[in-house]
Amino acid sequence: MTKAVFFDKDGTLIPDIPYNRDVQLITFNEGAQEALQKLAEHSYQFFIISNQSGIARGFLNEADLEAIKRKLNEMFNKLGVQLAGFYYCPHDREGTVTSYATHCDCRKPQPGMLFRAAREHSLDLSESWFIGDILNDVEAGNRAGCHTILFDNGNETEWTEGPYRNPDHKVSNLAEAAGLIIQHSYEKKETSA
Repeated sequence: MTKAVFFDKDGTLIPDIPYNRDVQLITFNEGAQEALQKLAEHSYQFFIISNQSGIARGFLNEADLEAIKRKLNEMFNKLGVQLAGFYYCPHDREGTVTSYATHCDCRKPQPGMLFRAAREHSLDLSESWFIGDILNDVEAGNRAGCHTILFDNGNETEWTEGPYRNPDHKVSNLAEAAGLIIQHSYEKKETSA
């Protein structure tokens, strides 16, 4: 079984530009490049887990998202690391595109995308991490049995409490998150030795 780091896309891995279709606007958030390179040295696989309600709302389509996925793959490759998977939920019950205006089990805070990634890539969710900028990300990760990190950059505004909404850690940048994950890995090796 493989260990993974799951990243929320908008607001975590890259800046949040609502319903962005322009690949030229996509850049890594501060600390993301350093975090990816450090974590790659410790044999983590990388996955993006993203709600994309803009598809259900008609602001973009799945072809637009494929172009974004290609751009992200290029950005990862330039760092010498690989994006192992890109999972997104196109659904929104209040969407205007009928085929996507539905309830699902993949839209965060539900853990469906994480379970799908684990099945398709033989991932050990108990050894994996989810990093996101809102508590819906934390909840999805906790429901899937991952360790969770809240990238506390001001994007969480509701702070709704619940049994799955407490992160294991809060950080102010992704490089700090990578340090925590690596430290946890070392501590686990020491206790099992």
